[in-house]
Amino acid sequence: MAGPLAGKVALVTGASSGIGRSTAIRLADAGADIALNYLTLPEGAMEAARLIETLGHKALRYRIDISDQDAIELMVADIVSKLGRLDIFVSAAAYSDREPFTTANMVGFRKTIEVSMWGAFYGLRAACQQMIKQGTGGAAVIVSSPHAQIAFPNCMAYNMAKAALDQMMRTAAAELLPHKIRVNSVYPGWTDTPGERKFFTDEAIAKAAPGLPWGRMASPDEIARAILFLADPASDYITGTILHVDGGLFLPWWSKRDSGAL
Repeated sequence: MAGPLAGKVALVTGASSGIGRSTAIRLADAGADIALNYLTLPEGAMEAARLIETLGHKALRYRIDISDQDAIELMVADIVSKLGRLDIFVSAAAYSDREPFTTANMVGFRKTIEVSMWGAFYGLRAACQQMIKQGTGGAAVIVSSPHAQIAFPNCMAYNMAKAALDQMMRTAAAELLPHKIRVNSVYPGWTDTPGERKFFTDEAIAKAAPGLPWGRMASPDEIARAILFLADPASDYITGTILHVDGGLFLPWWSKRDSGAL
C-alpha cells in the first residue's frame, strides 16, 4: 500500500547514524524516496540506503560537509536532477565540542557553530528555494535541542547554535506561509546515539539514564517517529512550532516519578 509520503522526495542530513538514520528509514517506510547526507560513518549511510531500497524506494548518498554552502546547493540541484523534486527537508546533522568557553579550543568552538547552525541554515535555505520553485508546498523539520533553552555548562557553542535554530525555524515558518511550506522543530531528550559516546562511556550512560524524568534515554526511532509526524501532509496545520520529545525534561523537579507526593 502507498504510504502518506508516496511520491515525495526527502533530504535528511546527518543520515548515517542516530536520529538522522532512523528518520531516513521512517520517511522511506512512509513512501518517500530519500537523499541521505552524511560526512562520517559512511558504512551507516550505505546500510541505510540498502534498507531503503529494500522498502522499494530510491536512496541517494551524498558525503558532504553541510557547513559548505556551495556543496549543499549543488547537492540539492543534483537531487532534483535525479529524483525530480524535493518535498521534505530534515536537518539532523550536528557537531559539538564541550569545554569551558574561557579555555575552549576556538577551532572546535567555531566548527560547532558552523555545522550545527550554519549547516542547518544552508540546508533549509537551499531546500526551501527548491520547494518555492515547485509551488506545491513542502515541509522542513529542524532537530533542535533542549540546549536551546537550558544553559548546560561547557556547551556554550552548541547552546548558542541550537538557540539560533529556534529563531531560524520560526522566522522561516513566518516567511514561508504564502508558499504553504511548513517549518517545525523537535526537541529530543537525551537520546541513545553513537554521538553520545563522544562524551559519555557506556557505564556513565547506564548510571545516569535512570535518573532522567522518564527513567531512560530515548531511542533514535522515537525521535524519528515525531519527525515523520511533522513531515506528514496530514499535519498540514502545524507550522512554526517546537515538538518536545524529551521524556518530561522540561517538567518541574517534583514531577519526577520517584519524588513522592508533595
